[in-house]
Formats: sequence, structure tokens, C-alpha cells
Amino acid sequence: MIKVGDKLPEGTLHQLTVEYTQGCPTGPEAFKVSDLIKGKRIAIFGLPGAFTRTCSGKHLPGYVELAEKIKAKKVDEIWCLAVNDAMVMAAWGKDQRVGNKVRMMADGSATFTKALGLETDLTERGFGVRSQRFSMLVENGVVKALNVEKPGQFEASSAEKLLEQL
Repeated sequence: MIKVGDKLPEGTLHQLTVEYTQGCPTGPEAFKVSDLIKGKRIAIFGLPGAFTRTCSGKHLPGYVELAEKIKAKKVDEIWCLAVNDAMVMAAWGKDQRVGNKVRMMADGSATFTKALGLETDLTERGFGVRSQRFSMLVENGVVKALNVEKPGQFEASSAEKLLEQL
């Protein structure tokens, strides 16, 4: 598992950068993580999946609500990372009124999540491989803070907790 002081692994994430609509004329864009993090301070939070109870009711809304306060602490971007496809992440972001406060980053095959060592296998519950619930602060590609939840918990990775660490 990645830890404080480690550099983020190479990876590619996907994002639908236009507003999601039915029959969207463009597809998702692929972004190399190393290009996105270069010279930036980024808050990343990962969660099991879009439209799920805690993720939609608490985790993502907390980051949307506190986005201005987080960015005021010299954070360039906030990313929501989930093992979903980019279309689902865009639809979820629209449903949650994210706007441009949080980048909805898709890791559809869990490749990047596995490289972080933050995957969890929820196959028995019908979800397949997903992300553990976590938050981290990354500066120029190096992890400066990392909060990984115990299974079934939601405290350590909240927007409030990460804001305290900035």
C-alpha cells in the first residue's frame, strides 16, 4: 500500500470533461497521472462507488461543500477517484452538483487503484474490485498525508479531516 513519502505510481485516469448529457457527442478523455500532478498540490479522495449510500450522502458532498476552504489552503485541485467508468462519474457529478469544484476521475478497471494498493474485493457483495475509502494530499507527486478507512467506516477520509491536515 502506498504510504506518506511515496511517489504516486504511473497510471491513466479518465474523465468526461464536457457536461454529461444523454447521447453525449464526445467521449471521456484519458489523462496520465504524472502529467496531472506535476508541480501541483492535489487532494484526492477515493471511495467504493458512484451513487452508493455513504459516497453520495456524505463523502462526495463533504468535499463539494468544503472545496473553497480546501483550495484556500493552496490546493490546486480536488479529485474524486472511483472504480467506475467516466460516464458514470460524470453523471454522478452532475447529480451531486459538483460543477468544477471536484474532478470526477474514473479508474474503470481499478488499474491505478491497484497500483496504489488501495483496492478492496467486494465481489461477494456483487460490486467486484473497488477502491477502499481514503483521502490523501499529494504535492508534486509525493504523498504528504494519507488517511485510509477501516472497512465500513467513514471518518478518517472525510473532507473535514483532510482540511484539518492542510
